[in-house]
This record gives sequence, C-alpha cells and structure tokens, in this order.
Amino acid sequence: MNGIDKISNRLIEDAKADIEKLNLETQAQCDAIIKEYELKAQTEYDAIVSEGEKACEVRVRRLASTADMEAKKAILAFKQELVAKAFSDAVDQLVHLPREQYVEFLAAQAAAAAAYGTEELLFNDRDAKTVGADAAKAANAILKQKGIHGGLTVSEETREIPGGVIVRQGNIEVNCAVDTLVQMSRGELASQVAEILFT
Repeated sequence: MNGIDKISNRLIEDAKADIEKLNLETQAQCDAIIKEYELKAQTEYDAIVSEGEKACEVRVRRLASTADMEAKKAILAFKQELVAKAFSDAVDQLVHLPREQYVEFLAAQAAAAAAYGTEELLFNDRDAKTVGADAAKAANAILKQKGIHGGLTVSEETREIPGGVIVRQGNIEVNCAVDTLVQMSRGELASQVAEILFT
C-alpha cells in the first residue's frame, strides 16, 4: 500500500507540476496574445486618431477657406455697393447743380451732341419748364462760336429722365441724360472711384 501511495503521490505531484507548467505556459501565451492585441489596438487607435486629426485639419482649412472666400465676397459686394452709390450720388449732384451751372452743363451737352444745329432738345418735364429755353439759347451761342448754325429748339415733348438732355434730329437721338452720361463714364471711372474710396 505504501508503494501505491508513493506512486499515486508521485503521479499527483507530476500531474500538479504538469498543470502548473501548462498554466504558466498558457498564462505566458495569454500574456503574449494580450500584449500583441494591445499593441495592435494601440496602433489602430493611433491610426484612427491620426486620420481623425488629418480629417479635422482638412475640414478646418476648408472652413477657413470658405469663410475667407465669403468674407472677400461680402467685402467686394460692399465695395461695389459703395461705388454704385458714388455714381448715383454723382447723378443727383449733377441734377441739383446751381441753376447757372446746370444751364451751362446742359448747353455744353446739347452743343456737343448737335450735328446740324437744327435739332430739338428734349428735357424732363421740370427742366423743360425751368431751364430748357436758357439751355437752348446757351447751346446755340456755343454752336455759333464753332461756326455752326445755332437753331436748336426746345421740344414740347418731354422724357422720363432724371436730368440732362436728349438731342433729336428726325429719328436719330443722342442721349445726354445725366444717368446715361454717368453710366457711360462708369467703365472708365469705376477703378478711380474705387481707389479714392478704398485707399
């Protein structure tokens, strides 16, 4: 019995030793697998964070670029609005010149547009009544100085213009309305006006 106990004890001890050895090996393998997957997880986490940071940077740059572009558009629109207002103000100032200066202005425009000296001058209703005759008389004087017959007359017909004059010979009209003159000058003067306004 003693021998069997010894063998049993020996087998039990060997089995315990084998189990302990297997447990150590299994634990070592588990530790190695955990370490490997922790490393993989960390690598994947780092990659995801890095991609996220890059995507975030790209988005921030895009948003900044879009915001910059929108700001530039808003500034440009504001500048264009100010330039348009400057030209609108120019029309208003020309129409509201002191009477003598306005008559000189109308006469100069009419004389420059007249080809024969026999044209009709069309004004808006207000100007036809208040300065039309004086403008025609002054324009005729300018034409006579140039050696052209001064026979410009004020038409009974009026036009819906803010100010200025339309010179008509038959079916041919030369539009010297103030808003038209300012609009025609806008192409040449817009950059100069902008430079004055924004420097």
